[in-house]
Amino acid sequence: MKIEAKKIKEWAQRLGFDACGMAPARPVDAIHIHWLDEWLKAGCEAGMSYMANHRDLRIDPSTLVEGARTVISVALNYYPPQCRDTSEPHIAYYAYGKDYHDVMKRKLRELWQMIRAYCPEESGAEARVFVDSAPLLERYWAWRCGLGWIGKNTSLILPHRGSFFFLGEIVMNREVDQYDEPIKSHCGTCERCLQACPTHALEYPHRLNARRCISYLTIENREEIPAGIRRQIKNHLFGCDACQLACPHNRFSRPTRVEEFHPSEELLQLKRVSLYTLTEEDYRHIFKGSAVKRAKFTGLQRTIQGWKKD
Repeated sequence: MKIEAKKIKEWAQRLGFDACGMAPARPVDAIHIHWLDEWLKAGCEAGMSYMANHRDLRIDPSTLVEGARTVISVALNYYPPQCRDTSEPHIAYYAYGKDYHDVMKRKLRELWQMIRAYCPEESGAEARVFVDSAPLLERYWAWRCGLGWIGKNTSLILPHRGSFFFLGEIVMNREVDQYDEPIKSHCGTCERCLQACPTHALEYPHRLNARRCISYLTIENREEIPAGIRRQIKNHLFGCDACQLACPHNRFSRPTRVEEFHPSEELLQLKRVSLYTLTEEDYRHIFKGSAVKRAKFTGLQRTIQGWKKD
């Protein structure tokens, strides 16, 4: 029994997702596997050694769900209704509200329950939901499911909506009656994102070197930030949106309707001067339930102390 793709998209919209598409659960295209292998060979993953793990799982969704037939990709807008003063330390927009992993997983599980209820009990319908929780190439699948195209800054860009979106997936062992087609890139000759990167981490179109990326260095990185790059980080506390803010397609960005992603007044009003005396108790209180906690208190302290050195 094939499931109606139209119904899945209607349910996704009802749950608040901004886009939903579907593709057959086949191995990743050879050219994308080549790009991944070349990126790893060049060491662009920096300290994210897990990116080199589970290659077989990463390139074939059928290894994640037995009998996988369909990948469903969804996008959820996180563009904030209010932004921090640009003269104050920058916090990536995606971390303004509650941790997206929790919000996205809850919505994805609800979507799967709707799909599961539509299937006959004897059908044996099974699935897994993913939000950065498995070796799955989420931007590839969002592109393959027709949500948007992968920009030169490596972000997924939705037509007439921009790139400030979280992505999530459902891999299920059932087919749908109609699959979506990938969208052609609309980047053209534009390279504003490359020019806007403060540390030149975007070495050329579609090539992001994490060793120089402010997002990696202020979040995932557990080592000291090299002095030469630290000076270029300047006013960034957690993450970086420079390449996205420079992208002309983000002129279409609209504030998210998801209340969990709205920033607290404390986060909006957090000042550089107060960060110099930030205690671990302050950190736990201000960033409770936030993705900022991924950097840990020690990570934030390292970045803040780096400002003083420069």
